[in-house]
Amino acid sequence: MSLDIDLPTPTDFPAFPFNPPYEIQDELMRHLYTSIEQRKVTVVESPTGTGKTLSLLCASLTWLMDEKDRAKKGKLRAVAGDDGDAKDWVIDQTRERVRRELEADEREYEARLAEAKKRENLLKKMSRGRVVKKLKGDIQSTRKDDGDDDQFLPENETHGDDEEMNISPALRALMAKVEKGSKHGLADETEPTCTKIYYASRTHSQLTQILPELQRLKLNPRVASHHPSNEATPLSTRKRPLDDPDGDEEPTSSIRTVALGSRKQLCINDELRSKSRDLDEGCRALLGEKEDKRCQHLPPVGDEEKMLDFRDQILATPKDIEDLAEAGRRAQICPYFGARRAIPQAQLITLPYNLLLQKTAREALGIDLTDQIVIIDEAHNLIPTLLSLSTTRLPQATLVTSFMQVCTYVSKFKNRLGPANLLHLKRLVVFLDALKKYVLEWKESRIGKPTSVVEKVEVMTPAQLIERLGRKASGINLLEIEQYLRASKVARKIAGYSDKETEKSGDMPRPRRGEIPPLNVVEAFLVSLTGATDDGRVIFSLIGTSGDETVELKFQLLNPSPPFKEVVDVARSVVLAGGTMSPISDVVNQLFSYLPTEKFATFSCGHIIPAENLQTLVVSKSPRGYDLEYKAGKQGDANVIADLGQILLNFTSTVPSGMIVFFPSYSFLRTAKAVWSKSGLLDKFDIKKKTFFEPTETTDVDKVLQEYSAAAAMTSSLIVPASDSFINSKPSLNNKTRGALLFAVIGAKLSEGLNFADDLARAVVIVGLPFANLGSPELKERMQYVKRLEESKGTKLASGQKDAAAELYENLCMNAVNQSIGWCCLISQQLCTSESILSIRSRYSASRRLGFTYPSGPSLLVDIHSQQTAEMDWE
Repeated sequence: MSLDIDLPTPTDFPAFPFNPPYEIQDELMRHLYTSIEQRKVTVVESPTGTGKTLSLLCASLTWLMDEKDRAKKGKLRAVAGDDGDAKDWVIDQTRERVRRELEADEREYEARLAEAKKRENLLKKMSRGRVVKKLKGDIQSTRKDDGDDDQFLPENETHGDDEEMNISPALRALMAKVEKGSKHGLADETEPTCTKIYYASRTHSQLTQILPELQRLKLNPRVASHHPSNEATPLSTRKRPLDDPDGDEEPTSSIRTVALGSRKQLCINDELRSKSRDLDEGCRALLGEKEDKRCQHLPPVGDEEKMLDFRDQILATPKDIEDLAEAGRRAQICPYFGARRAIPQAQLITLPYNLLLQKTAREALGIDLTDQIVIIDEAHNLIPTLLSLSTTRLPQATLVTSFMQVCTYVSKFKNRLGPANLLHLKRLVVFLDALKKYVLEWKESRIGKPTSVVEKVEVMTPAQLIERLGRKASGINLLEIEQYLRASKVARKIAGYSDKETEKSGDMPRPRRGEIPPLNVVEAFLVSLTGATDDGRVIFSLIGTSGDETVELKFQLLNPSPPFKEVVDVARSVVLAGGTMSPISDVVNQLFSYLPTEKFATFSCGHIIPAENLQTLVVSKSPRGYDLEYKAGKQGDANVIADLGQILLNFTSTVPSGMIVFFPSYSFLRTAKAVWSKSGLLDKFDIKKKTFFEPTETTDVDKVLQEYSAAAAMTSSLIVPASDSFINSKPSLNNKTRGALLFAVIGAKLSEGLNFADDLARAVVIVGLPFANLGSPELKERMQYVKRLEESKGTKLASGQKDAAAELYENLCMNAVNQSIGWCCLISQQLCTSESILSIRSRYSASRRLGFTYPSGPSLLVDIHSQQTAEMDWE
């Protein structure tokens, strides 16, 4: 029923923990509330340090509470219906009865969650006094006897494929509904659902920052928090300390929150984790086993009481990924599937990009975005993430292995497979054979020939590839094949039978559980081909050393809009939020060009700190007077690297506390490190500041950051006043070590998701520009694609204006630089020292688009986008 109750934008947000909020925070919350209510797509740009996450949560959850109240009013208004003859007293009594029933349902549900919370607290108390015993299970023995091959038949084969060939689709649907009802009983029918907020970010570390912000909010679970008449004491979502297992004084959380993660983060089956090469595949294999061979952390099929109780425990108290995994270990229930089970009743769902943006992942998790709110934080990563998730690779070796496995399987089971299964598999064999032969021909035509004669890389459209496979293969409906592979799950059956035969022959060691079936890789490639239009390209690459060449097939999507349009079309509102979203026009052109103007909104604000606390400089000349150029050909020049080292050494003598230097690539940083180590300059750096380098392994990031933070805090009493310029200070090698020096890479592990606040980043140096390789076939195709789109729209360029291809190329670079700088600009207003962002390269003096908003706190920035060159005063 359509309601005509409009929600006015509140003038204030009492749920916000700080009173009053900054003006830009207040404006952001009002903008977001209005955008959600008016069903708009909005792009929000709020620099790091402005309380973006807190503002997003406050505004969206305030609207959610108001929406809940509106829905209740709508139900009461619907009581009268269209019966104009009903007496007023009858309507009033009916409304009162319905109101009491709704409130009773709410109280009953809240009481159920409170009981679940008590049970969870009891488990916590018990776990302190005893060791949780690991459930026994032998994942090695899950395979049946060698003589029993029924386990390798497709799943639909075991349900009488032959007999079901003539069953109508309507009857199939009815049978499936009855079967589902018999499995889950009445629990699913009475399970409440609600409007949700899906809050997505790119990395796990970024998602863990959401829960502490949620705990700050002062939300009332019963009524909209900004109404003047609301005088009820707000309930806190503050997370209970670990040393308070009873939690008797803490009320039930007002926001039902679920954190979705991967099996890698949530699996508590230690035996499976240690013996599986791919945890997802290992888990799926266990799910397909019989009762006594299933994962011991899953309740028996048909018995959901334990899982439903665990679901209520998840919803009773907000938990991040670590909390959820620990709760699963205490309850001995799988937290991965427990979180999935809690989705329908959750109000706030946090999840990584891939689970939200991939249609297959949404379907697997049971995520329905219809009329829901989608918030994507750190959205500067959205476009590259969409393109990356749409990229699939198929190595030649995997293709050949898959073809051989399918042929062997069909030969073995051809007399036991039903007509439908056999037909699909034979078609698959024909297609794989044609693709394998063409790949071999393509490879042989290029082996041993110089690049000047024949290219080692070829780009083609999916339609061109299908045409080259021959008439027989091109006539196969790949969409039907892909749907069959997904529905029958025959890829794991084929891989399982192949592994068994390999073990029997003794030619190779037993494969580890959880290896990705080769046919699954082929299936992913087929999905890309079937969904491709003019937006996709297939790239053949000859890789490997001479004499050991092989071919890699890759599908690359050129247009990020189609996969994201599936989200935008069904969601109530979509919010893209980030610290550096500029140029927003680029985001609009790539993702929302089809949206009408009235359905799109933007919000952009400056930083909370004054611009006078920031100084920007560009270094374009070396100490010897040479132009500074860091093109690819110059990055190996020892003289160029020596000049760069001298510049940095001069700055370490002047900059207090922490100093961060961003390089455009790992290779350039490694080369510079080797040159400086050989010349002894690295030792001089260490004398002035304790020196750190970005680790190659993600697991080492926390350790490096902790050591860097501790060293940055060890600063001598010599501090440069904010009114003085670092540039005018003469370096002296007699000064003692002051702080720390960190070398990092733009766009890598330390360039985003981490806040280098205050003394951790008193100077930020950007060396060169991380322009992408123009020789990359993928980049070439993408630039050509956006240029063709621009020309097809008849866009006329002004004199001196860059075309779409040039804009794309520059934006790829500048967005990465802006992001690296933005995370370092978190300076407390109380501090009186300076900060610097130094850009070293002569090209910086050229005019460039400003996508960076200046931070606050007394600071000196030497910005990559400065349009004037500052002269350095060197000794």
